[in-house]
Amino acid sequence: MEEFRKIAGLDVTKWDIFYYVYGLLHCQDYRDKYAANLRRELPRIPFPANRDDFRNISDAGKKLAQLHVRYEEQPEYELDEPVGKPLDWYVTNKMRLSKDKTEIIYNESLTLSAIPPEVFNYRLGNRSALEWIIDRYQVTTDKRSGIKNDPNRKDDLQYIVKLIGKIITVSLETMKIVAGLRMPQHQ
Repeated sequence: MEEFRKIAGLDVTKWDIFYYVYGLLHCQDYRDKYAANLRRELPRIPFPANRDDFRNISDAGKKLAQLHVRYEEQPEYELDEPVGKPLDWYVTNKMRLSKDKTEIIYNESLTLSAIPPEVFNYRLGNRSALEWIIDRYQVTTDKRSGIKNDPNRKDDLQYIVKLIGKIITVSLETMKIVAGLRMPQHQ
């Protein structure tokens, strides 16, 4: 903490440092430079060159953290939904993406379209956040115990569709913030 205060000022808090690290871990320059290291060891966190570098990354990290923690409070990205036929909001089988990744086949009666291609740039490990939702939100039954896992909500039939819209918003906003991040130069 003292090293950060020497560079960025005495008013630096542990939360400022947390947000600095969170922002830095999303910075593409940082991820490219330390790609090999990040696969096999703890991240190396360079000190910022100056107060401005620290504040820029810390502020971006705070925006990212709030966006990610409060993902369910984000506005829904407006997707094109079919009209004129009765819609079934219940997910039973695994949802899937169209070959060109512009549509989500939600179930037999519902296809969500106008998926922006940039949404796939925000990745959680080896897949995008949207692909993670598509993979996880399905009805499954554990073979050993017979316990059924059903992500559908009886109190909000459109919950999964709304969640998809929110995840698209989070992904797009994350990429906007990340685009403005630059790794600080070493002192």
